[in-house]
Amino acid sequence: MNRTGIQMSPIDSKAMQDVEPAVCDSDGVDEMALAELRSEYIANADTLGSVPLPGTITGAVTMGVSMLKGDSPQILLDKLGERLAFERTGTRLYDALITKCEVMLAGDISMTIDDLEQIRADEARHFLMLADAIESLGGDPTSQTPSADLVGVESLGLVQVLNDPRTSIAQSLHAIVTAELSDKAGWETLVALADEHDLSDMVDRFTQALNEEREHLALTQTWYEEAIGLTYGDVEVDELPVQPQSQPPP
Repeated sequence: MNRTGIQMSPIDSKAMQDVEPAVCDSDGVDEMALAELRSEYIANADTLGSVPLPGTITGAVTMGVSMLKGDSPQILLDKLGERLAFERTGTRLYDALITKCEVMLAGDISMTIDDLEQIRADEARHFLMLADAIESLGGDPTSQTPSADLVGVESLGLVQVLNDPRTSIAQSLHAIVTAELSDKAGWETLVALADEHDLSDMVDRFTQALNEEREHLALTQTWYEEAIGLTYGDVEVDELPVQPQSQPPP
């Protein structure tokens, strides 16, 4: 039985609230001290990391030429590293969901194991494509960039949700939708950066990946809504018209 709310024990909760004001009143001193301590740490902290220098002469020349032209290749490499880390995590998320669905999946939603394996394959293919893109710019795909570090921390909660044996398929899909929303936004940024650097081949490949991620998002949203029994009046979710997606930069 869920006993987390104070209404489960009205006598004890009343006693907890009937305390002398002086006991709870700190005049903001504790909060100010904590804020001052945090401010000191913030002021003296190092950055989250740095974009690694190219490990090859060719890579160094490529980056140097790009910087002389006024470009910012380090930003592009940082964001490529971010997507690389996120696609690796995405592959693992779908691995975990497939394992869970092999045990728990029933016939009440349209999602199938084959659907999940296809999306998982897309995520793994995106990972390899990003590794090739980093190498083509003279970077090292095994290096961790600041943004890769950031999304690694951000994704920890999603990984925990999918690997928790207590979470249902609906709860797992909620985490997957969260990941797909972030993934879509990340690819949109990457397409824009590649376009800014006049990397037409990357723009084409990244746009294709973006369109695939949009499909993943639409599918997982539908499956999640089916899993929680969501309908719109008398209309089922999969009967609703699909809104057109905004087009990526030319």
